Amino acid sequence: MLGQQDVGHRVVVRRIVGIREGRPLFSDALGELVELSETHLTLTTDHGRLQVPRSEVHRAKRVPPSRRPTAAAVTALELAADEAWPAPTRDRLGGWLLRSADGWTGRANSALPVGDPDRPLPAAVDAVVRWYAERGQPALVNTPLPLAAPVGAELDARGWQSRPPVLVQTMPLAGMPPGPPERPGAPPVELVGAPSDDWLAIAAGRKGGLPDAARHVLTAVDQVRFAQVYAAGTLVAVGRGTVTGGGRWLGLSLIEVLPEARRQGLAGRVIRALADWGAATGASHAFLQVEQRNTGAVALYRGLGFTTHHTYLTRVAPH
Repeated sequence: MLGQQDVGHRVVVRRIVGIREGRPLFSDALGELVELSETHLTLTTDHGRLQVPRSEVHRAKRVPPSRRPTAAAVTALELAADEAWPAPTRDRLGGWLLRSADGWTGRANSALPVGDPDRPLPAAVDAVVRWYAERGQPALVNTPLPLAAPVGAELDARGWQSRPPVLVQTMPLAGMPPGPPERPGAPPVELVGAPSDDWLAIAAGRKGGLPDAARHVLTAVDQVRFAQVYAAGTLVAVGRGTVTGGGRWLGLSLIEVLPEARRQGLAGRVIRALADWGAATGASHAFLQVEQRNTGAVALYRGLGFTTHHTYLTRVAPH
């Protein structure tokens, strides 16, 4: 049976749709699992959204994506994502990237093993460990899958642990559905070129502080916008958009709505405002990164048209 780890992935569900001559009739549904509750499975299929009561499920399992992206496509997207989240301290190990940002976020403090490290794989991992040790940091390696599967196997053999899987999701900007009509008096979404103190306070609350390196990560991108929504003088929703990858990719990050302002469509409005800005700059596609276990966010993004391009694991060296 499926579990929360399968949300955001392609699955097949065999359901009981009736009884004929004392025998059950089955129907198969294929699509992306967007929600899994105690009572229902919810899929998006080629024919639309489908909600299946658990009582009707005979069998369900994850299946491979309809088509895997090429290694070149995964590499290009990972490099665009690196541009969108730039660590202030950087180095190279052949084609691999080594990144440090005072420990602020795993993405900005991990090695990215795409390309050839110009040495045998065991020696490359040893070099990564030394580089982070010199900076007083634990060694982290961000492994996009299946591209970095050989690296993952080497780390498995060394006893490295894995953080929760992250889905790298994409969509063509032209395919984003229009939002519902805005309610009269709804607060506007503003896009600004630099984050306000209020904006940074929300980011600090979500990410556990905001060292100087974090400000570099957030702002050191040529094309960047910070979305903000104020209601009654209080900042209630934020988001960040960047355009990288040669102008092709709009990167979405730090989409956050305060608890008291949720379920009002603000996250969707923030994303659409950033999508409009990205399209106006010439970007054709959007990407974001979301933990697989964050089922609420996965469902939100799936409703906007995002699908999983690939996944990655952040690997942590043993102590």
